Amino acid sequence: MDSATLLKFLISLAATLYLILIHSNPAYSDDEHPTPYDVLQNYYFPVSLLPEGVIGYELNNTTGKFTVYLNDICSFSEGIYKLKYERTVKGYISKGKLSSLEGVSVKFFYVWMNIVEILRRGNDIEFSVGVGKAEFPIEYFVKSPQCGCGLNCSRRQAR
Repeated sequence: MDSATLLKFLISLAATLYLILIHSNPAYSDDEHPTPYDVLQNYYFPVSLLPEGVIGYELNNTTGKFTVYLNDICSFSEGIYKLKYERTVKGYISKGKLSSLEGVSVKFFYVWMNIVEILRRGNDIEFSVGVGKAEFPIEYFVKSPQCGCGLNCSRRQAR
């Protein structure tokens, strides 16, 4: 093999390896398996969209279909809103978008509504219940709420 052919081969090999690396998921050992909170951050969401205590999850990296498992139904109040997470939360995740959500609902005044979509819009998070939406600054989502008492509670109050 002459030097020009070898050089073309090495460039082709390097380009192929580069494409494989940039399109593959990060490698994790069993000890480094990303948590569902890590996954949220990888898709540009704050970890606090999930309450503390998630016990597992499944994610199809190709389709974005996910399922998150909680130990029990989780509910808490924040301001005029009451939120409820079922034991299983499902949907699809992509960069800045959670869609076709099932298992998360919000009570606004006297009406329970399913949250069906969450979007990251710059420094805001937009929640959609299908017939309406609300947008909040991302700084509202610094820490994950605790089941039973939300963000302003001691560990003894959390359920």
